[in-house]
Amino acid sequence: MSTTQSERLRGLLEPLVAARDLDLEEIEVTPAGKRRVLRIVVDSDEGVQLDDCAALSREASQVLDDSDAMGGAPYTLEVTSPGADRPLTELRHYRRAVGRLIKARLHEGDELIARITAVDDAGLDVEVPGVKGRKPTTRRVAFDEIAKARVELEFNRKSDKRDAQHEEKIDENQEEA
Repeated sequence: MSTTQSERLRGLLEPLVAARDLDLEEIEVTPAGKRRVLRIVVDSDEGVQLDDCAALSREASQVLDDSDAMGGAPYTLEVTSPGADRPLTELRHYRRAVGRLIKARLHEGDELIARITAVDDAGLDVEVPGVKGRKPTTRRVAFDEIAKARVELEFNRKSDKRDAQHEEKIDENQEEA
């Protein structure tokens, strides 16, 4: 996608996304046979609900149809949230991952698997799991030490206080609906 098209799409779509208290993470246009696919990736601190994606898709479709940002060729519009394997690249990504296990490749070449316990503007406080019966250790990692990082999926994670609070919030939302 050309920079000009990317900038035009971002200019059209960012206000719609922001109006829904979402973050515009990515805009991607890819060829798909004779058509193109416009993928809009959005996220928020509370996550993204399917209804949010559907409503945003309707609004974005109308705005795109009223403009010539996509040109005359047919395209398919997808509005989605980032996948679990999305790289952590922004401060907000790390803040949203507090309590989660991450795998980070450090610039010095080491690989670090640790749970984020706190995040500030300079870096992360993490808890590195103990091995062979040893206790976990804490460590500070500055953002400039991290080459790349992503959340590790855990299928047998023990519940913690943050999970319990998240479950309570889900239950409250379901009762309100």
